[in-house]
Amino acid sequence: MDSKIAHTPHFITIAGNIGVGKSTLTTYLAHRLGWTPFLEGEAENPYLPQFYDDMRRWSFHSQIFFLSQRLQQHHRLLQQAGSVTQDRSVYEDAEIFARNLYVQEQMSQQDWQTYYLLYQTLSRLLRPPDLVVYLKASVPTLQRRIAQRGRHYEQAIAEDYLVRLNKLYDEWIANFKLCPVLTVDTNNLDYVQHEDHLQLIIDRIQERLHGQEYLSLGS
Repeated sequence: MDSKIAHTPHFITIAGNIGVGKSTLTTYLAHRLGWTPFLEGEAENPYLPQFYDDMRRWSFHSQIFFLSQRLQQHHRLLQQAGSVTQDRSVYEDAEIFARNLYVQEQMSQQDWQTYYLLYQTLSRLLRPPDLVVYLKASVPTLQRRIAQRGRHYEQAIAEDYLVRLNKLYDEWIANFKLCPVLTVDTNNLDYVQHEDHLQLIIDRIQERLHGQEYLSLGS
């Protein structure tokens, strides 16, 4: 265990596009540092069948469910006595996925404005993370990793969808001011196969948590 950062409770969020490796890094950090991991997918969204049948009609309902789940998770992790690492944040649900639905006209302007006002109000009441680790990768890298992990429901994800999400992620991170951000370009990093790559990320996290201005890794 890396004792330099293990003794002080921290709250770190791992952010990034589909297939970039958030869940893996969340789990690895928890194992290496003795932190509590909070992963996605605790409850199945009951609106998904209707959403996939008629996205514009059910997008608001579906995103409200995801938002409520993420807020509950955020609240629970703040009750932990020790350090925690979170797979995807409440901010991404709104700033990336709900916004994308609105931009693609799958959510009405009225629904988007109502949703976003609710999100902004609630997010101001939450303690932000101590650090956001933003994992980024090119679309070909994302497509390769999505294919490798073999989830059948992900295999039909369109290339242009990943392109739009990457763009929204970059815009969001560029304007995110609630806490420090460490950007990790994962195109040439493989922390699953290479222990030194994982250690490099841990070292950079340590530096950022101690206030050093190291803003990116791997680019």
